[in-house]
Amino acid sequence: MDHTTVLARYDRDMRERARPDGPGARIERAGAVVRQVADAHGWNGVLWSALDAAGADRAIREQIDHFTALGRDFEWKLYGHDRPADLGARLTAAGFRAEPEETLLVADVDALALDAEPPAGIRLVAADDEAGVDLVVGVHEQAFGTDGTRLRHRLLARLAADPGTVVAAVALAGDEPVSAARMELVPGTPFAGLWGGGTAPAWRGRGIYRALVAHRARVAAARGYRYLQVDASPMSRPILQRLGFHALSTTTPYLYGD
Repeated sequence: MDHTTVLARYDRDMRERARPDGPGARIERAGAVVRQVADAHGWNGVLWSALDAAGADRAIREQIDHFTALGRDFEWKLYGHDRPADLGARLTAAGFRAEPEETLLVADVDALALDAEPPAGIRLVAADDEAGVDLVVGVHEQAFGTDGTRLRHRLLARLAADPGTVVAAVALAGDEPVSAARMELVPGTPFAGLWGGGTAPAWRGRGIYRALVAHRARVAAARGYRYLQVDASPMSRPILQRLGFHALSTTTPYLYGD
């Protein structure tokens, strides 16, 4: 993989020319900033910027003013190669708080090992209705210890409005949901994003996460997508790199508001 070329394509297709990630969301271009505005259940934030040292602070203040006027907390999704180099420090000085850094990983689907199957006693099922979404959200809450209300709303809205752009799956041990993950397909681009892969603590280390990655990769390949993209935590990064993913940059959520 030519890392520089793929990263430039990612920046162009997924950030600068971003599409709304669900019904009711819209993409706005404000000078050198691309942002998404959604309702209170959706994702609000800055996706891309092309700033310099002279204009960065003014652009940051403009985004704060814009989202504050809408009554929205928001995220500035900062990548390690964004400029100016001190943009993270400027965001912190303006009142943002940084979440843990993740790694932007990308894989060419054709180069991945897609034969990973679930371990004995585990089966993967599609989560394409309300009952399936509830299973996904339940696992998400177990795995990450966070409230899944917003995830539930977004998944149901996406499945209702544009079901061909999201694939969600649950791993069951008998009737017990033990792992879940989703994939967001971006029409008109070669990229599909892997999101929310999480396994209940008691079921980790058995190959379920890897099987869910392979499952989604097979679906992406069947639908003509070339690249898989993941914002990987330190826990998932080694697994994904062993499967054939490459680190292209880092990404850090900078949050503004409660």
